[in-house]
Amino acid sequence: MLHVRSIWNGAISFGLVSIPIKLVNATESHSISFRQIHLEDGGRIRYRKFCELEDREVTTGEIGKGYEESDGTIIPITDEDLAQLPIPTAKTIEIVAFVPADRIDPLQMDTAYYLSASGAPAAKPYTLLREALKRSKKVAIAKYALRGRERLGMLRVVDDVIAMHGLLWPDEIRATDEVAPDESVTVRDKELDLADALMDTLGEVDLADLHDDYREAVEELISAKAGGQEEPAAAPTGEKPAGKVLDLMAALEKSVRAAKESRGESTDKDTEAADVTSLQAHRTTPRKAARTAPKEVAGKKSTSTAKKTTAKKTTTRKTATKKAAAKSTSTAKKTTAKKTAAQKTETKKSSAGAKKTTPRKRASA
Repeated sequence: MLHVRSIWNGAISFGLVSIPIKLVNATESHSISFRQIHLEDGGRIRYRKFCELEDREVTTGEIGKGYEESDGTIIPITDEDLAQLPIPTAKTIEIVAFVPADRIDPLQMDTAYYLSASGAPAAKPYTLLREALKRSKKVAIAKYALRGRERLGMLRVVDDVIAMHGLLWPDEIRATDEVAPDESVTVRDKELDLADALMDTLGEVDLADLHDDYREAVEELISAKAGGQEEPAAAPTGEKPAGKVLDLMAALEKSVRAAKESRGESTDKDTEAADVTSLQAHRTTPRKAARTAPKEVAGKKSTSTAKKTTAKKTTTRKTATKKAAAKSTSTAKKTTAKKTAAQKTETKKSSAGAKKTTPRKRASA
């Protein structure tokens, strides 16, 4: 801690206990900063501060702060003015309450600081507060003044150090009324089950293993340009098309499958067949299938038609044969009946002639 410059010196007020501390930044930015340059010759572009009334450049020592009213009038405010304000938190982090950690909405959290005990006499009360926070499993809510304004803070234990998170005031958090979806949407249990499966498959991650890929790529680019080397090839970004509504179930299924494959796990058969398609494409698929069906099943249709035609021809032939046979039988029966009737007629005629001949013979005798 000795090599870290403190940004504020004061004390923690814990009831009647006062703990001298130094406030140091708990975080640091590793982002790469760029300078503005003149494209023609690469010269630096700098901003100079001019006084509007005197139209001349002024130094940092000549610059102060002021409050601008609605009519444009500037009211000068000095650091001495602010230091003399009658507020107890001017040089004190005043603890006002202890609450469970889950009572603090992460939306309120702002800049983080470490509180360092200032001097040997502060070690004992500092350690007492730290251990009390550990045992109670609570966080301390405090008020303090920094950079010209009173702020809200939360004290908690990180390793063996008391850390303080600056908190936004409750009225600085915007309401969510205008952000939530207007439409009424129902989520099915199957969709929730798939979401749970995806969460379980992705598992947990050690935050220490995460790093800034973009910053590393920029560093490689700068190093290559500085050494006169070839610029590194652009890596695929893997960006997904924005603005498209996807089939939620298919997207979840594919996500679960991809997560399992990345972990070397086997995937279910149902999940293997899932594809991500847009809802619009999903709705129009049946129509397209209906239009393309004749081409896709032309062979089947021709085969089926041929079978039906053959069956019809066979049936027609059988019917014609049956009709012909029936007709021949009917004709034969009619012919036989006619012959029989003719024979009977001739027999009757012969009998009649015989009867007539007999009386005549008797008469002659």
